[in-house]
Amino acid sequence: KYVTKGTFDAYNWGLVENKQKFIGQIMTSKSPARSAEDVDATALSYAEVKALATGDERIREKMDLDVQVSKLKVLKASHDAQRYDMQDKALKYYPQKIKEAHLFIEALSADLPIVQAHPVKDDAFSMLVNGTAYTERKAAGEALLALCKTMTDPKQVLDAGEYRGFPMQLCVNGDEFQIKMKQGLTYTARLSSDPVGSISRINHALEGMAEKLDDYKEKLAMLQNEMKNAQAEAERPFPKEEELREKSARLAQLNRELENEGNKGGDSKESESNGPDVEAEEAPAREESGNPDMADSKPSIRQAIYSFNPPAPVRVGMQREAER
Repeated sequence: KYVTKGTFDAYNWGLVENKQKFIGQIMTSKSPARSAEDVDATALSYAEVKALATGDERIREKMDLDVQVSKLKVLKASHDAQRYDMQDKALKYYPQKIKEAHLFIEALSADLPIVQAHPVKDDAFSMLVNGTAYTERKAAGEALLALCKTMTDPKQVLDAGEYRGFPMQLCVNGDEFQIKMKQGLTYTARLSSDPVGSISRINHALEGMAEKLDDYKEKLAMLQNEMKNAQAEAERPFPKEEELREKSARLAQLNRELENEGNKGGDSKESESNGPDVEAEEAPAREESGNPDMADSKPSIRQAIYSFNPPAPVRVGMQREAER
């Protein structure tokens, strides 16, 4: 790559630079995003080559500032978007999730003592199904499967009985039967064709209550910590705000200087083009003043106009005769 100083090369490389900016943002292996990260390295090399062809160090500085200010503006826009997102989460998302966690903890804390008051042992099993108490798992499971056959409406909900202090309801969800047990929360178990397996699933739905309570307590602590971090991030200013302000001010100053010099250059060219007219206007005045030195000067158009004597009017008939 080569360029010639003081030629149209600077403009040509500027066109290539502008093309490369958006091409580099689209033709990338990264996943598409709503905002472009930065101008890639190829576009920066085009900008440098364009600067070499200008010859004015201020133009090179202006181009460098253009790139740097664009980078800082992209970073600031990303920072503001993240800050607004943290503000929204701190005001809406995290308070709602913390409230939900508190409700789950309260409900689980109330349901757990009920389960613990009705422990299940190998030799101590009891389930009430459709008004009948069963002490064997297989018999209780068969009674539940028999109750499923009596359901004729998919939207029907039957009171199936009671297990470990929780009332049971039998319902249909899609193509499967489910047992729902509700106190503070609702605990669901899916029935299978195996009677003993169905009882194990029902028991497992209640046995996991203590583990769920611990999980929600950890989730609550995590949400509270994340909410504090979100509040801190929402108040954090842009770390390069001062740098952006200084470089933007310098860039604006360079733009004014270059624009003023361009206007001055146009004015000087205009004044140069008006030079001969001024001399032409001054020449008749010097000739009229009777200065002998101006007698041999070039003739003045204005003086010729002043000394012009129009011919006498010609009659129309005589003019026609002369033309004929």
